[in-house]
Parts: sequence; structure tokens; C-alpha cells
Amino acid sequence: MSRQAYYKHDDGLLETLARESFVVEFIKEIRRKAPGIGGNKLWMMYRRRFGDKHSVGYNRFYDIIERHSLKVRQRKRRTRTTDSTHAFPLYPNLVKDLMPQRPNQVWVSDITYLPFWTDRDKNGYSFCYLSLITDYYTKEIVGWSVGDTLEAKFPKEALRMALSRLPAGVSNNLIHHSDRGVQYACYNYTGLLKSEGVTISMTECGNPKDNAVAERVNNTIKNELLKDMDFFSIKEVREAVKGAVTFYNNERPHMSL
Repeated sequence: MSRQAYYKHDDGLLETLARESFVVEFIKEIRRKAPGIGGNKLWMMYRRRFGDKHSVGYNRFYDIIERHSLKVRQRKRRTRTTDSTHAFPLYPNLVKDLMPQRPNQVWVSDITYLPFWTDRDKNGYSFCYLSLITDYYTKEIVGWSVGDTLEAKFPKEALRMALSRLPAGVSNNLIHHSDRGVQYACYNYTGLLKSEGVTISMTECGNPKDNAVAERVNNTIKNELLKDMDFFSIKEVREAVKGAVTFYNNERPHMSL
């Protein structure tokens, strides 16, 4: 082997190792913001930041994830958040066959739960409840609230946050879609929607596909952006959700866009 070939090989090996180390550090950096983000979105963010010239290939990127045990696993722990056994009026599903054409045409809403420790030494934990409102067209989270109960006042806080972002008069051409849970059907919540001129839409049954965008956002927040995080108070949950929403709206790639 010539001297030139030897040193060229040595330099290439060092460059390969450096690029691999760089990919690992990049993944760890993003995972600090979104512990459960998957490989495909990591790849998109990596390429978006560094471009073609300074990036490793798609297959090698996934090989690095495998080799360094950076794949994510889903953790399931469930509690019920929807109670449809109530006497409040229900509304028809207006978005079943609708494809939104602009922002603030359809908002979708849902509630999910987040656990936090009350006594870790005794494996004691409780739940708080995250209310989210997402723009169907842009996939932006426009309103959110974290509460210690399933009372309607917390979804209403998320709704007020979303409404506060709207330009004057836009709410008159807006549809609010949700499941048939008591929080969304009660007069306290529907009264605010009607007072703002927002049209009310609800799912026809308990099928998650009737509110698929909202269900997907719930899953992303819980099992990607907040995955495996330990919380010891609702205040900590609120701070984490605030950061997660910012990351979701401004940095995370959205495959459907």
C-alpha cells in the first residue's frame, strides 16, 4: 500500500467515526426536547439542519440508531377521560367528509391524561389532565390547559387561549370538533362557543377515527415529546407541556404537511 493510500484510508476512517459520533450527539440533543421522537422525524430534522453535503445517508443514520440502542419503546398506562353518559344536547359531525382548505377553519379538541408521582418510594402516583385544541389544517396546537380534575373549566381555559389568538371576525367561519364527552357538551363550554359564533361539531360514536387528528396529537405529546419523563407536581407538568407545545409547533417535522 502506498503512503498516500494509507493516510487517505486513515483520514476516511476518522471522518466516518466523527460523523457517527456527531449523529449520536444530534439525536441526544433532540431527544432531550422530545424523548420519544422517532427515527424518521430525526432524520428529517438532521437533514434540514445540515443539508446533503455534511449528512450521513438514510440507511446509515438508521444503522447508527440501532447500533447505539437509540430506538424508542412505547409505554402504555391508561385512564378514562371521556364520559358520554350525560343529558346535554349533542351535535352532528360536520367534519366527517370535510377537507380543510385554510387555517382556523376547523379546530379539533380532546383530553388526555398525564401521570405524576405523589410518593415514588411507595410507587404512588396520580393523574392530571391535558386539554388540547389543534388547528386541523396547520396541525398547530392553538390552545392547551393542564388541570387536576376533568372539570370543564380546564378545556374552557384551552378554548379561551385559542380564541385569544384569532383575528376579529374569524370565529364566525370556524368549526369546533370534539368527542361527546360531558366537558365539551355542557352548557358552560358550548355557551362560550356560541357566544363567539363558532359552529359546534361532535363525533358520532366512540370511534377514535372520528377525531383522528386530535387523538394523534395526544399520542405525540404523551408518547413522543414527554416520553419517560418523571413529574412530581402539576406545576412541573405544565412547564413540560409548555416546552413540548413550543417544540411541536415550531421545530418538529409534520409528515402530513
